[in-house]
Amino acid sequence: MTGPKAYLIYSSSVAAGAQSGIEECKYQFAWDRWNCPERALQLSSHGGLRSANRETAFVHAISSAGVMYTLTRNCSLGDFDNCGCDDSRNGQLGGQGWLWGGCSDNVGFGEAISKQFVDALETGQDARAAMNLHNNEAGRKAVKGTMKRTCKCHGVSGSCTTQTCWLQLPEFREVGAHLKEKYHAALKVDLLQGAGNSAAGRGAIADTFRSISTRELVHLEDSPDYCLENKTLGLLGTEGRECLRRGRALGRWERRSCRRLCGDCGLAVEERRAETVSSCNCKFHWCCAVRCEQCRRRVTKYFCSRAERPRGGAAHKAGRKP
Repeated sequence: MTGPKAYLIYSSSVAAGAQSGIEECKYQFAWDRWNCPERALQLSSHGGLRSANRETAFVHAISSAGVMYTLTRNCSLGDFDNCGCDDSRNGQLGGQGWLWGGCSDNVGFGEAISKQFVDALETGQDARAAMNLHNNEAGRKAVKGTMKRTCKCHGVSGSCTTQTCWLQLPEFREVGAHLKEKYHAALKVDLLQGAGNSAAGRGAIADTFRSISTRELVHLEDSPDYCLENKTLGLLGTEGRECLRRGRALGRWERRSCRRLCGDCGLAVEERRAETVSSCNCKFHWCCAVRCEQCRRRVTKYFCSRAERPRGGAAHKAGRKP
């Protein structure tokens, strides 16, 4: 289904999917020098020049993935009259001891409608447009590549002589983590200046991108120095950013955030004590209310601040990944 009717039916899901992509971008980069600021979240290069670095690549991929994921999920939930489970392979042999069956999430539908909406935003024919379209596709491939196989056993008295299996969407967090890995391994494409201004140039661009797997993210430019404030580029720098030092649930990337955001950017780590208020000792009272106490707790937070005299090991080391 295309045209105005399709827009009315799917637009709310497309908008919700794009929003989920933005939220996932902010989660994945919460403790990076570039932390998915609002200015970075434009999904089309027409109407003005945009950067073509690896961060732009991630924004396109995660947004495209979010739209496809939401459309697929809403289809499976029965939100659309013209869409349901993908049972096209049901009854076919899937592997040793199992058959396709059940109700697979219809990623083919989500992929097609996502492509119709998201790719239509890209109207250019130059290298930037080709890059954006490539990364849109990489986002869709990430959704398909992280699908989970779920199986049900069949047989006498609970034996598992045969299984029927179907594909389900993972948690969207898994898609985000997958694309974050692709971001770190993104490929830089070098094209001649002015490529795309002629039919031959556009052909060369198409050939270049066709030779790169659509599972990989690509970019055309190096990233700027996200340590430093740059008002022209809309970069805030890392001064004043919070970082993490302690906590049982912290991963290695989070534990190193103070060094990455502060020390490697020539900033000191400032320790601040603060008081937080939260609900605690909650009890259910018959019938029917929950009453809680208000507990105050002193916490320590860490922020990047301008050092008066940078120490020898805290000088800004340029050229690191953001």
